[in-house]
Amino acid sequence: MKRPILYLIALLLGAGLAFGREPKEDDSNVIYDESKVPQYDLPPLLVSAEGQRVTTAEAWRSVRRPQILSLFSNLIYGAVPDPESPVKVEFEVRKTDPQFMEGKATRKDVQIRFSNSKGKAEMLVLVFVPNRGTKPVPAFMMHSFNDTHSPDFEAHPQRPGRLRCGWPLGEFFDRGYAFVAVYQQDLVGHNEVEFLKGIHPLFYRKGQSFPKASEWGVLSAIAWGAMRAMDYLETDSDVDHTRVAIMGHSKMGKAALWTAAQDERFALAISAQSGCAGAALWRRRSGETLEKMVTRFPYWLCRNAWKFVNQEDDLPVDQHMLLACIAPRPVYVHSGLQDTWADGRGEYLSAYHASEVYRLLGKKGLTSESSPPVGEAIIESDVGYHIRQGGHSLQMYDWERFLDFADYHLKN
Repeated sequence: MKRPILYLIALLLGAGLAFGREPKEDDSNVIYDESKVPQYDLPPLLVSAEGQRVTTAEAWRSVRRPQILSLFSNLIYGAVPDPESPVKVEFEVRKTDPQFMEGKATRKDVQIRFSNSKGKAEMLVLVFVPNRGTKPVPAFMMHSFNDTHSPDFEAHPQRPGRLRCGWPLGEFFDRGYAFVAVYQQDLVGHNEVEFLKGIHPLFYRKGQSFPKASEWGVLSAIAWGAMRAMDYLETDSDVDHTRVAIMGHSKMGKAALWTAAQDERFALAISAQSGCAGAALWRRRSGETLEKMVTRFPYWLCRNAWKFVNQEDDLPVDQHMLLACIAPRPVYVHSGLQDTWADGRGEYLSAYHASEVYRLLGKKGLTSESSPPVGEAIIESDVGYHIRQGGHSLQMYDWERFLDFADYHLKN
């Protein structure tokens, strides 16, 4: 099959990234000044493709929401194709440790295997369940940059309640939450450019060796993996699969929003500093843009997305519409004041404009177009938000606000 024209460039770029060499950013054409953000008009949320106003929850549910999801699937993230032969899915709890973190929790190592006539793939999902409290318990599932096969998920030897990777799991256990980790590279490479390994070959048609322009890129494959982890949670009597929050930071925040929009089994979504292709609006072109993304990571999105480079105003969707597809389930967006690459203002505006659908469905959204003060979290709303001092990272303040938001929505 003929490879796309950017394939060789992407292959060379991917090789550099694999060794930790991020390409140097040319800031000369990057917008960081709010006064330089171009004028734009957002595509209407509550007008159907046929031009009809959407005024009822039923019309949103049966007409407008499916239209929007189809556009995101085919033009932005890529659709998961029907496999030529059925994919068999198997779960195996390979190991159980009831004394994890000095007996605070039980750790389960869950292997999920996929197979058909095209090949095999597998992923390792880690499930941590607090030992105290009545089962089943609510849970957080995190799209993880950290390898679930690595020592990162052992208890920290000097910092009680934390993993070696720094995550404060003790806080989750103390509040009665299980924690589920799904590794981003189990099914697809971080900057995959060949798609000859992992999950994609199991879905190829005869003679196919590369995803079609409308088929799934990296982010869609990561989202698909989280949905399969949810399949497992439906079989685990220790976890309340009706109260699972999906979350992620940066690239994983992008994946978390796309996961929750597609799969309504997730009760809540948290996007931390997800920026471009996450919570931030495309049309603002502030910080990272579509051009920057497809240059550095050409296949995170589907190839159809390339058509809109420097043509964002022609997109029939923008990211406020993705957040709206999560409604009526709660969604939380987090920004960092110094994380200008992720465009915190654009992330807030996306959540603000998505609130139109939440209100239609009888839920509470954001009411002010002005971003809240730095360090002030909006918790008691179905659309939550905070921006704090600092750059592109997860800090203890963020983890605590995520838990506060989940407490408010999943425990009341």
